[in-house]
Amino acid sequence: MSGFLGALADAWAEIRVHKLRVLLSLIGIAVSVAALTAVIAFSEYQKQFQAEQSDRWGGRAATIAISPFAEDGTPVDIEAFDERFERVGERFGFSHTSRNIQGLTLPVQLSEGVTQVPARLVDPDFAQIHREQLLEGRGFRDGDVEALAPPVIISEPLWDRLGRVPLAQHPTIRVLGDAGGAYQVVGVTPRQGVWDEEPRVDVLYESYLTRVDGLPEGAIPVYEVWVGQEQASEIGPVLAMDLRAGLPDGQGISVNRTDWAAQPGAELAMATFELVTGGIAVVILALGALSLINIQLVAMRQRVREIGVRRAFGATSGRVFSSVLLESLVATTVAGIIGIAIVVAVLRSDLVVPQMFPGMQDVPPFPMRAAIIGLIASVAVGAIAGFIPALVALRVKVIDAIRF
Repeated sequence: MSGFLGALADAWAEIRVHKLRVLLSLIGIAVSVAALTAVIAFSEYQKQFQAEQSDRWGGRAATIAISPFAEDGTPVDIEAFDERFERVGERFGFSHTSRNIQGLTLPVQLSEGVTQVPARLVDPDFAQIHREQLLEGRGFRDGDVEALAPPVIISEPLWDRLGRVPLAQHPTIRVLGDAGGAYQVVGVTPRQGVWDEEPRVDVLYESYLTRVDGLPEGAIPVYEVWVGQEQASEIGPVLAMDLRAGLPDGQGISVNRTDWAAQPGAELAMATFELVTGGIAVVILALGALSLINIQLVAMRQRVREIGVRRAFGATSGRVFSSVLLESLVATTVAGIIGIAIVVAVLRSDLVVPQMFPGMQDVPPFPMRAAIIGLIASVAVGAIAGFIPALVALRVKVIDAIRF
């Protein structure tokens, strides 16, 4: 232990003497370790961002979608299936269920005239299942069905056409036709991209049914259930069996998972992305290691006299080897900690992650895996970069100090 502490003290003394050389090594390794840590951290953020984007289309993991259909062309009794689905849901104790119908249009009175606006009928839990985001306002609530002016959520392009009236002023839209009447705007969904200029409106499923005698011909809702991912494989078959029991002849249902985790190759795609980003990080670190080895070898040529003098005063080969090796280890460890600290400070601020991953709801904390890998990499690079110069130092003889 005393020998190790002595070598460590020698290494620290050498670092203080050769400040400029050590500073160059620190800068190169700090940048390399910071790049490695940032790439791994961004990989974690990217995985979360992709998962949330997929959730908005197929639902969170795990979302089970039930679609009734007629095998012989007989119309599906939606009202009866609603009751069946509600009974089964109560028996299973599902926390989040929703019906949704897409592909409808509603005639809406706008300033330029009546416009057919694409509409979607949903239940309040739909927003939670699909991570629906709002630009302004609030989502649907269970008590909204009783409102005299049923609430609606409109898209930002439609809000623009209404003059972006503040929601605090309780703006309304006028719908014509069978579901006609005044609807109060309670929320606004943001544009899906700069190309998105389509006006859209979301209406509560039950609010729509209170104004019409029935759903439009051919409109069949999709029933969605959000359950735990570990329970999906067990609940799915039992749920399908319970819903099929007692169905009228000629009718059936399809039960499938629609979330990203159930899609073929989803896990493989995530693993491939991480492998590619990890490979980039390794290349970055290897370049930093080569730069450090080059600096150390050049420096070792300039330290021949110093090492020869130390050997003349009785320094053993092991002491010389360990001091040179530990000098590199200490330098790269300090550099790694500095690089990791910079990356953590930058990524935990509001300057980078929200800009690169706009709309991400559940921003994960800085992944400790990235920091640990970065620290281990800095130590490993220090060991590799110090090992070769240490071997060179072992070959220095006392006579070499006189020559140089």
